[in-house]
Amino acid sequence: MRQIVLDTETTGLSIAQGHRIIEIACLELIDRRLTGREYQRFLNPDRDIDEGAERVHGISREDLENQPRFHEIVDELLEFIGGAELVIHNAQFDVGFIEHELALMKHAQPKISEHATVLDTLTLARKLHPGQRNSLDALCKRYEVDSSKRDVHGALIDSELLAGVYLAMTGGQTALSLDDADSVGAGGLPFGDHTPRQSRAGARSYGSSDLDLIVVRATAEESAAHEAMLEKLRAKSDCVWDQLDQDC
Repeated sequence: MRQIVLDTETTGLSIAQGHRIIEIACLELIDRRLTGREYQRFLNPDRDIDEGAERVHGISREDLENQPRFHEIVDELLEFIGGAELVIHNAQFDVGFIEHELALMKHAQPKISEHATVLDTLTLARKLHPGQRNSLDALCKRYEVDSSKRDVHGALIDSELLAGVYLAMTGGQTALSLDDADSVGAGGLPFGDHTPRQSRAGARSYGSSDLDLIVVRATAEESAAHEAMLEKLRAKSDCVWDQLDQDC
């Protein structure tokens, strides 16, 4: 499965106020493994950057004077993301800005859905952690993804952090090594050819499809002790599992 972890930086928060994309970054995942392929460009927005936005990402208009406009890089961007599943945190924001840029240049296919599918990690995080803070910073802390190298927000570094969070949140991976020998998840399972299974939290998790599992069965004495305990419970009330056995 091919996925693209994507993030943008903008001149401000509102498309309605004419704000534009000034940085876009993408990282490629194949079968939940970083391939090393990435796409990142700074863009000239032809407008000022809000002071609040500049404090967040540290990019000034002067920094972008010699950078290309969105319409100059759109073909290579759409080629990179084409046919993939985009992994985006708060996808409504980033997708909205990309589609706004496509509409401004009157692109023949201005909807992201015409180029790729989208997975919103903010929506996923809210399902897994209802009532908790689910910003990228909060998720980095929750899943122990190291964000210490980030002084300011940036599309490329935020994509790297989101890749770590997404893999940990959906399968237990805690490292992003490109070395096959180092690409392991929780419990030492290799990340490569994976099949999904259901985790205790109800999220999809991944493990090796050809893993040899060791099954330890109860001894006769352990089985007898178990039955004796069940009889004690039955003497007090009906056992739910007996009813389930009859229904199965």
